[in-house]
Amino acid sequence: MLPWKTLPWKRALGPLAALLLAATVAVTPAAARTAASTTVSSAASSGWNNYSCKPSAAHPRPVVLVHGTFGNSIDNWLGLAPYLVNRGYCVFSLDYGQLPGVPVFYGLGPIDASAARLATYVDGVLAATGATKADVVGHSQGGMMPRYYLKFLGGAAKVNALVGIAPDNHGTTLLGLAGLLAYFPGAGDLLNDKTPGLADQLAGSPFLTRLNAGGDTVPGVRYTVIATRYDEVVTPYRSQFLNGPDVRNVLLQDLCPVDFSEHGAIGTIDRIAFHEVANALDPARATPTTCASVIG
Repeated sequence: MLPWKTLPWKRALGPLAALLLAATVAVTPAAARTAASTTVSSAASSGWNNYSCKPSAAHPRPVVLVHGTFGNSIDNWLGLAPYLVNRGYCVFSLDYGQLPGVPVFYGLGPIDASAARLATYVDGVLAATGATKADVVGHSQGGMMPRYYLKFLGGAAKVNALVGIAPDNHGTTLLGLAGLLAYFPGAGDLLNDKTPGLADQLAGSPFLTRLNAGGDTVPGVRYTVIATRYDEVVTPYRSQFLNGPDVRNVLLQDLCPVDFSEHGAIGTIDRIAFHEVANALDPARATPTTCASVIG
């Protein structure tokens, strides 16, 4: 039996769409995406990316939000950014991983270069706010990529906590679809050449091998991972969890068994996950996260 015959077709659609979108990015003229680019670039953030914001005594560190693959600094955070702003945080978000001629869909460039972009951005946020350290919250690739910054680019001295929402810390098998690349001649080269940020995230990639060599964490940083068992993109979902000191791994369904959020929803609309993010940012004032947190 061919291996793709064994995949549940509905669950496979998400990862397959990602691979198809990689191909689309490679061959679609930028002009064909102008309308979408204009829509996103004109979207107004609600109270975040305010460089006059000064952290309070209650929340002394700015929060830097790092979007996921195919996301950007606005659309990934239309839920979480206002949630944190309303709780008194200074919140900032960046774009990274842009490819030439490709608007809207970011996080596609080499991840080491994206981490360098994050390093520069955090320096700017710290300079603007007067804070000595920031907290970083990322979704998907955005929860994993900052670990490169912490480990190799001096970020550990500037970051207090990293909160990863469905991060691909040890790569992804894409529900087995990554293993199917060999059945499609040229598909692997397409990923490497046209969307290196995708290739870097496959389980066993050279990037991830280097990132995870010698341990998952670095001293001085608190780590939180928030995962969902229904993740159809970062698979298996337990590969998201980190090992090491100062790590808290959270499975969303342990907090609320009837939360069925998948990979996208956990980072964009799930207020139960948002409540756990707030707890990770301010553990001294943490309150229990339950199904009722959806109205908190």
